[in-house]
Amino acid sequence: MKNLCVFCGSSAGKSEIYVNEARTLGNYMAENNLGLVYGGASIGVMGAVADGVLEKDGKVIGIIPQSIIDLEVGHQNLTNLYVVDSMHERKQKMYDLSDAFLAIPGGIGTLDELCEIFTWAQLEYHKKPIYIVNHNGFFDHLLKHFEHCVEQGFVRPEHLDLFRTVAMPLDAAKDFLERS
Repeated sequence: MKNLCVFCGSSAGKSEIYVNEARTLGNYMAENNLGLVYGGASIGVMGAVADGVLEKDGKVIGIIPQSIIDLEVGHQNLTNLYVVDSMHERKQKMYDLSDAFLAIPGGIGTLDELCEIFTWAQLEYHKKPIYIVNHNGFFDHLLKHFEHCVEQGFVRPEHLDLFRTVAMPLDAAKDFLERS
């Protein structure tokens, strides 16, 4: 079984489309024997993608710092839940357990995870696929910023080829399955 790491928000966002798409992604992953690696929360988009996998009897691995468990937002029904000491340890464990990475809507934590895994690819620490789901233009500004970094000479143009931009979460999961 391959594991897809999903970076996403612990908030639900202002539109229910984010939660609905996350749950649909989770269902699809389970139906296609893709395990989920994610941040371990029971709330928001994170909770929805995990619940989507679980309702189809799929495998879910959560990785969550103790400080977030203390806020009582850790998901209690996962296949495996790793409680770690720090966000740094969380990101390393997510990387270690994953075969590819997918960013769907979220906030600063999502951006942190995505940018770190993108940096690791840029530095050739890994060659695992990275997907950015830009549904409804959610990541338009980030993608424009990456282009601006290229224009200003801070990122090499070929580094923008280290990730794939897709329109829908299912597009990323399907592409990963076809390439695996």
